[in-house]
Amino acid sequence: MLEGIEINCHSSIKIKKSKTIYIDPFRINNETHDADYILITHSHYDHFSIEDILRINKEDTIYITVEETKEKLLNIGVGEECIVIVKPNNEYTFEGISFNTYPAYNIGKPFHPKRNDWVGYVINLDNVKYYIAGDTDDIPEIESITCDIAFLPIGGTYTMNAKKAAELANKIDTKIAIPTHYGEIVGSKKDEEEFKGLTNKEAIILIK
Repeated sequence: MLEGIEINCHSSIKIKKSKTIYIDPFRINNETHDADYILITHSHYDHFSIEDILRINKEDTIYITVEETKEKLLNIGVGEECIVIVKPNNEYTFEGISFNTYPAYNIGKPFHPKRNDWVGYVINLDNVKYYIAGDTDDIPEIESITCDIAFLPIGGTYTMNAKKAAELANKIDTKIAIPTHYGEIVGSKKDEEEFKGLTNKEAIILIK
């Protein structure tokens, strides 16, 4: 199941299967122009980076994103027909891929307010379900998610910390838990080790 999955850094994920999908591309070094789909969880610079999008997009890339990013995508020449604006708690189906959106927000912190309608995704691609949590705390709406692989933020400050992420991994129905959102802006190898030690799921480290 892990074949074709990369974390460039932070929360910048690439899934290359029958379709090539990028989630929150950030600090990408090479120009690949191979993205069939680009999924954005929210508009913060480390998740929505025009500079990095321009390294991976192509003429027919489909952008799955939140409302605040639309104008910037139009300004770089993306056609409106290629932009799909999403909100939490919806289901979408496209050629070769389907996905559900889930809320992603903070509790008791100002960085990712619930009212912004920012999202996480459960992507169904080639009969594997990938949960990308986005920048969120452990919130009630995501504790019953079922997936094969869960990408969970562990860095704290702007998201849940390693302990809370491990607790969430233990609640949801997933085979593999992959920590994200650490090692660049917040979080460290110490958080990675704490997460691995506290989860009862198979923890796979993809951030080098």
